[in-house]
Amino acid sequence: MARELKWKTLESKQLLKDKWIDVKADVCERPDGMIIEPFYIYGFPDFTCAVAITKDNKIILERIYRHGLDIVATELPGGCVDKEDTDPKITIARELLEETGYRFEQIEYLGDTSPNPTTNTNLMHMFLATGGEFDPTAELDKNEDVEVILVSMDEFLDMVKENKFIQSMHMTGIFLALQKLGRLIIQ
Repeated sequence: MARELKWKTLESKQLLKDKWIDVKADVCERPDGMIIEPFYIYGFPDFTCAVAITKDNKIILERIYRHGLDIVATELPGGCVDKEDTDPKITIARELLEETGYRFEQIEYLGDTSPNPTTNTNLMHMFLATGGEFDPTAELDKNEDVEVILVSMDEFLDMVKENKFIQSMHMTGIFLALQKLGRLIIQ
């Protein structure tokens, strides 16, 4: 029989709360009675990403500035799940259109991953979007400052092999999509 490992929250103090972050300091009790304090919990919105493939088999990527590391990164398209979104699939379809201008014939759910289950409350929902076609009437999100780039599958695979993606959760999405596509090669 497995022993109980779940902690009990005895107290929770709100430290910061706004649209993008919710920070709490908890007092927790382990099953063995040990008190852990403070234990910081970081609440962020769930978010989405997709390996997005056009009808002519190009992978849609984005170049975007990331202030935390002060770098321009190459990433998958995606974004935060809004409170009014009833399903992350709605979020990714909207984000793909707003950021890239592409609509997709099929969007397939690949799974969820956590940025850090120790302290973070959010999940990233991963998708494979196929059959993308550019919509010249799409209104791009003016709050986004991204450069959309299209690469061949071979170029994409080379970028993966050369470790060109720094966003670790996007790498999880990439590996799941490549596995689904039968293109995951582990050597």
